[in-house]
Amino acid sequence: MFRIALITAALVAGAAHAQDLDALKADTRKNALPVLPKVVGMMQETVAAKGPVEAIPVCKEKAPELLREQAAKTGWEMRRVSLKTRNPERGTPDVWEARQLADFNIRAANGEKIETLETGEVVTENGKQVYRYIRAIPVGDVCLKCHGPADKLDAGLKAQLAKSYPHDSAFGYEKGQIRGALTVKRPL
Repeated sequence: MFRIALITAALVAGAAHAQDLDALKADTRKNALPVLPKVVGMMQETVAAKGPVEAIPVCKEKAPELLREQAAKTGWEMRRVSLKTRNPERGTPDVWEARQLADFNIRAANGEKIETLETGEVVTENGKQVYRYIRAIPVGDVCLKCHGPADKLDAGLKAQLAKSYPHDSAFGYEKGQIRGALTVKRPL
């Protein structure tokens, strides 16, 4: 009888934990993801009005600024990361993020839609529990202006990218690939 009660308690605790994780993921998604369409919209507007060279500051300065503003509202750490970074100081993934990005690539290769690739989990960092969340960012048409095959980029744009990002490796993408991810770390 005691064993059945113990098993039942473990199952109930596991279900409650899963609900808590689902709630954390939903709340994180609701409060973090609205930044992404804002960035894409700014990029599209700038590229259409002024061209890709003038859009470089949007990606380099405006997008991180939007993330900082949202992070200040929520109290969470937020940033964009990629396995092929344009700005290694800001965009190099940590071990957890790199593992998730690699998993996203496998999942996408197995047919999952990039727009739905996300994961979240509770981890312990420096003795404290935090919720880690990551959502894939797909390569869209506007992304290809600066992140497409290097041999297809305009020489002036390449020169400006080299000047703005001396250690750039974020070329060679095709539409529909994973450009990187939005990642969130929130204290619990």
